[in-house]
Amino acid sequence: MYLVGDIFVSEILKKPVLDRAGEEIGKIKDFLIKTGEIFPWISSILITSKKMGPALIPWEDINLFNRRIISVKNLATEIIRQEVSDDDLLICRDILDKQIVDIDGVKVVRVNDIKLEEIENNLCLIAIDVGLNGILRRLSIEQGAKGLWKLFGYTLTSKLISWDYLQSLEPKLTKLTLKVSRKKISELHPADIAHIISQIPLKEKTVLFDSLDPEMAAEALHELEPETQANIIEGMDKEQATDILERMPPDEAADVLGDLPEAKAQELLNLMEEEEAEDVQELLEHDDDTAGGLMTTEYLGFTPDMTVEEAFTNLRLMLPDVELIYYIYIIDDDEHLLGVLSLKDLIMSNPQKNIAEIMRTKIKTVTPETDQMEVAELISKYNLYAVPVVDKEKKLLGIVTIDDIVDLVLPPSSRKKRQRA
Repeated sequence: MYLVGDIFVSEILKKPVLDRAGEEIGKIKDFLIKTGEIFPWISSILITSKKMGPALIPWEDINLFNRRIISVKNLATEIIRQEVSDDDLLICRDILDKQIVDIDGVKVVRVNDIKLEEIENNLCLIAIDVGLNGILRRLSIEQGAKGLWKLFGYTLTSKLISWDYLQSLEPKLTKLTLKVSRKKISELHPADIAHIISQIPLKEKTVLFDSLDPEMAAEALHELEPETQANIIEGMDKEQATDILERMPPDEAADVLGDLPEAKAQELLNLMEEEEAEDVQELLEHDDDTAGGLMTTEYLGFTPDMTVEEAFTNLRLMLPDVELIYYIYIIDDDEHLLGVLSLKDLIMSNPQKNIAEIMRTKIKTVTPETDQMEVAELISKYNLYAVPVVDKEKKLLGIVTIDDIVDLVLPPSSRKKRQRA
């Protein structure tokens, strides 16, 4: 078989297909595609003619394939009429003009054309053209437009994105999503994933979100707008939604549940592990514009009789489950706040000393009812990374971190604080 090195789909659409005797049997209408180990590949060519109607020509029956001549090994009389089904995957019907995620550029793009290339005797889909060139090529005015642009000193080039940097948004096309692209999208920052999801319709949001592993899904969910969070969680299987919520910090899970209908939120709470559910339920009881509404119940609390060396041992054990460590809080058996330590304090101290000897006892605290702007002013005034939230008996309930304050003062467009009733 003679293949052209590379070619665009638009360059061969509607091209005549010749049989073994050189007679035209129809024109190219579309391409049936299958999933390959590296790239999707063309398994059959869909042709159509007024005399015969639609027919599928298996790729192994192709004799010549290039921009000028496309011929098959069969005679016209040997070609069998055959319709394609809705389950088949076709380039023009199912991929062209669809939205797809450019993982490398962290954006949603439109498929204007598709570049094909011969790889080990298969014609594979290796890249999509998302630029103006792809549109002009499909309109058969590419060369004229290039000449016109050249007069004004501009050069038109194809804007190609390799297939292995793409993630499908169409449910039907998920089988074409490469393992490498799934791995790459899981390596994106959660905020980048949220940025992508914010650009697409709800149906595609759900498809993309479902492709994430639960850990990444939990991180990305917090970055989304409240309405989008609610829509995604409500559309999920209950067990899947619960799994994601349990992986989120309690304050973030409370934010999500607070935007759901009360019955739905309670249903998911009942399915969560008891300890996680209690933490989230406690946070849901606070007004959103208070320290209680901002705080997280995840913090490091050590007893005062622990040595510095023992504290380091405990730190190493806890690190896998703690996202950020701002301070270590010293509490008694009844969880009363006694003091606070920074990591610097710990590192510079004698390993045999009790942490009660080195902890700081003058602590800035707030109550659950403290207004969120007062909390922000306190953190700013004293250059704190976190401030503890205590009740009237000085029991430590949680902490408000500087991250929460940054979100409050400078909320990204994709992450707005909730206004729960």
